[in-house]
Amino acid sequence: MHSFQELVVKFNKGFDTNHFPSSPTSLYEPGEYFLGIGGKRIRPVLCLLGNELFNEIHEDAFHLSNAVELFHNFSLVHDDMMDEASLRRGKATVHTKYDINTALLVGDVMLIRAYEYLQKIQSAHLNKILQLFNTAAKEVCEGQQLDMDYSKKDMVTMEDYIHMITLKTSVLLAASLEMGAIVGGASTANCKHLYEFGKNIGIAFQVQDDYLDAFGDAALFGKEAGGDIKQNKKTFLLIHALEVANQDQKLALTALLKYNGADKVEKVLELFKACCIDTWAESLKAKYLHKAFEHLESIAVTSDRKKPLIELANYLMNRNQ
Repeated sequence: MHSFQELVVKFNKGFDTNHFPSSPTSLYEPGEYFLGIGGKRIRPVLCLLGNELFNEIHEDAFHLSNAVELFHNFSLVHDDMMDEASLRRGKATVHTKYDINTALLVGDVMLIRAYEYLQKIQSAHLNKILQLFNTAAKEVCEGQQLDMDYSKKDMVTMEDYIHMITLKTSVLLAASLEMGAIVGGASTANCKHLYEFGKNIGIAFQVQDDYLDAFGDAALFGKEAGGDIKQNKKTFLLIHALEVANQDQKLALTALLKYNGADKVEKVLELFKACCIDTWAESLKAKYLHKAFEHLESIAVTSDRKKPLIELANYLMNRNQ
């Protein structure tokens, strides 16, 4: 069995190479630039962890993990454009460093390259993997659209928001684990529990992400401070604040949604802290983490094989960037 960090090293060794031809450089150089920024490579490593939970890592799991990482980066390039973000992982986003049209095509070609890696899978389970990959890919797009829709609404319920982030963030984490498990020969029941483990980890991860966007150190986080607040995104934090705020606080928060002054983020954070949103976020994160571990406990393999997944979950939930 490998630890999460050991699998990151193994994945990076194979992935950190050129994935595109040399020409035209105006298209492929920006693609290599963005992939070269790196990242934590959580999703592709989940493919490997899902495989190794049940069997020795198969070569197909590496093809699968390459596809997942390329798809994830495709979505990030386009998300950055939609969010008008200037930084990703502390570096200039593709549309900022180059231009919008180039960024569109860079994302497109990453998606195509992802399917080329899927084509390399020799497993008899390829059809099942493709179905799961395509479903997750479609749901990620649905989640991103809902995220943009919600930014224009005056009010979003907690139920609606959880549905959105399940699609946007959780399903790809969950599907990465399950696709790896399929390569490893897991049973249908074990696949279902592993998917639910990944889904709930994903929701907890998003709670953490929302928290860090508001309260985290921008230098460590690699994003602009308060980006969600500037975009009026209906995050866990804002939705709950509107639910628990007193009348004056609610009026102030509502007014700040229409305010674009330089001190907007500072003013919103003051209200969040007054509503104890930071401590509430920690308890919500713990709730979904508990659900995730319940499903992990139900998977019919020995406890020692689950240690890398427990290690990963704890790593994600204690990160500061």
